[in-house]
Amino acid sequence: MKAILPGLSRSDTPERIYAHRYIIAMSVTLACVLELLDTSIVNVAVPHMMGSLGATLDEITWVSIGYVVANVIVLPISGFLAQLFGRRNYFILSIALFIFSSFACGNATSLGGLVFWRIVQGLGGGGLIATAQSTLFDTFPSKEMGTAMAIFGMGIMTGPMLGPTLGGWLTDQYSWPWIFYINLPLGGIALFLTLLYMPEAKHQQAINKIDYIGLILMATGIATLQLLLERGERLEWFTSPEIISYALISFFSLSLFIIRQLEIKHPIVDLSICKDPQFSAGLVMTFLLGASLFSTVFIFPVYVQSLMGYTAWQTGLMILPSAMASGLAMPISAKLVARGVSARALIALGAMLFMYGMWQHYHFTTDSGMNDFLWPMIIRGLGLGMIFMPLNALTMANILPQQIPNAAGLYNLTRQLGGSVGIALSATLLAQLGDAKRAALNEHVISNSAQTIERIAGLKSRLLFMGTPETLAPIKAQALLAQQIAKQAQMLSFAHLFMLFGIAMLCVTPLLFVMKKQTMSAGSDLSH
Repeated sequence: MKAILPGLSRSDTPERIYAHRYIIAMSVTLACVLELLDTSIVNVAVPHMMGSLGATLDEITWVSIGYVVANVIVLPISGFLAQLFGRRNYFILSIALFIFSSFACGNATSLGGLVFWRIVQGLGGGGLIATAQSTLFDTFPSKEMGTAMAIFGMGIMTGPMLGPTLGGWLTDQYSWPWIFYINLPLGGIALFLTLLYMPEAKHQQAINKIDYIGLILMATGIATLQLLLERGERLEWFTSPEIISYALISFFSLSLFIIRQLEIKHPIVDLSICKDPQFSAGLVMTFLLGASLFSTVFIFPVYVQSLMGYTAWQTGLMILPSAMASGLAMPISAKLVARGVSARALIALGAMLFMYGMWQHYHFTTDSGMNDFLWPMIIRGLGLGMIFMPLNALTMANILPQQIPNAAGLYNLTRQLGGSVGIALSATLLAQLGDAKRAALNEHVISNSAQTIERIAGLKSRLLFMGTPETLAPIKAQALLAQQIAKQAQMLSFAHLFMLFGIAMLCVTPLLFVMKKQTMSAGSDLSH
């Protein structure tokens, strides 16, 4: 298998790999950025795709769901597939499949065709992140592992944030197929550099037997769990027979999968690494990191677009400072860890910064403007960026070199599931908090109170001035007051949700006391 896709005049000597380590890092990170961009870039083009393909909103959501479900199925078994085909071959095949399916998505003329190729795109993209991460562990020496993870982390953190910005610009300037065509030149660069420089795995393990039953159980369990999270809010959760079916199938499939993987001799996902308390604590924290990253990226655009009327492009520009702050914080945190600064202290500081940023988000109002958003977004980005690299280092500190591909798959799956759970929770809480806040505000708006009478009189006067007939002015004034109450209730819901994620991030920091080992044992020690 290792000779299927030979490199272009390459020789995998330690000296050559070390010399080209930054090119390797950039090429695998670029591929991961494209994969993550496609989780969010589609969202801003939904109205255009609906019109072009003649699809309803419920139908078009399968374009996103199909991609994410395929993605999370592949993530935990990416280490197994890398061992089966050879890590280098598997990464190259994944990029090639991702590029080809991106072209097919852009050329799709029907909803069914687009959903099919999005699933294929998700299967190709799902193998990139964990495989890229394990490649960096083999390529960089231990003392430079922080720098490698900072480069990788910039792609992981900024990819989802840049999706709405890039997607909005491409859709407005060209048309929705270009959100897929953008992958072709950039993916081609990543593929060419990978063919030229990417080494084979140092700790390749032969696959003696494939556990097909475990593979089916895992795919079924994770797919139905993701479908439950994606469609739960829309179908009102467990009042829907469809959601109940997803929950039951997922629970039994994953339970049987876990039991099987712990008992058989050759598991496709080695769950024994979860016995390490440091790794398990890291999984819990990266779950919250994923929830905080993806949820705040999800909530903020909804807030500014639904309450303040901003366009997708304007929204993307406001998110950009947060992405840039994350990109700045990661190499700085990497250098600090390399110089002996405690990774646990950096994570705790990052959590406090994130909490402070969310506290500032909590004070946003319907009158807030771009200047009000700038520093809270920067502080939020700095906090998340400061957490990512040290958390990655601590989580992998006890993992053996041959376990890295498997551990990276579980680690990235956990972050992805954290994002899915966070988004699903955000959508549900927004609706529930909105109802509760509206009811609370209505209690204060008593129809015969002096303040209410004065407010309605003011609205009525304004309507009459604008030409509204006198007979309709009182009715319209009441309707306007109800709209204002609903808008304020929604604003309060967003504020409380921002604060909730800040508190949640702080609440898991005590797990840092479990994570005592700072130096990674898995890094390579290549020399010139």
